[in-house]
Amino acid sequence: MEQALTQLAPKSETAAAIHYALGLWDALARYLDDGRIEIDNMIAERALRSVAIGRRNYLFAGSDAGARRAAILYSLVGTARLNGLDPEAYLRYVLSRIGEHPIKHIEELLPWKVAGKLAPTLQQAA
Repeated sequence: MEQALTQLAPKSETAAAIHYALGLWDALARYLDDGRIEIDNMIAERALRSVAIGRRNYLFAGSDAGARRAAILYSLVGTARLNGLDPEAYLRYVLSRIGEHPIKHIEELLPWKVAGKLAPTLQQAA
């Protein structure tokens, strides 16, 4: 690519593309070395799509406290999905237990801790 740059007009689109690629060379080499690395961030963008689509609606959360509660709820739903759980079933499970659950052990109700308990139930329902 560096050799090709010597034969191109400095402000050509091809030269700009080569400069761009060379600027990201370390990331490209890292991607090629480790097959687990995604080449783009589409997974993250898809996960945030519902947030971006509903952004205008979030202006009407009612208050800062309401917006914080909405953010917590969206985070729980998104995390449940990332852990393979049906968000409604997960929230039903948590809400039915949280009143009697000791606050010192509240992390036991997080989606990745509950996934093993809920997954068989969800598979039977499907």
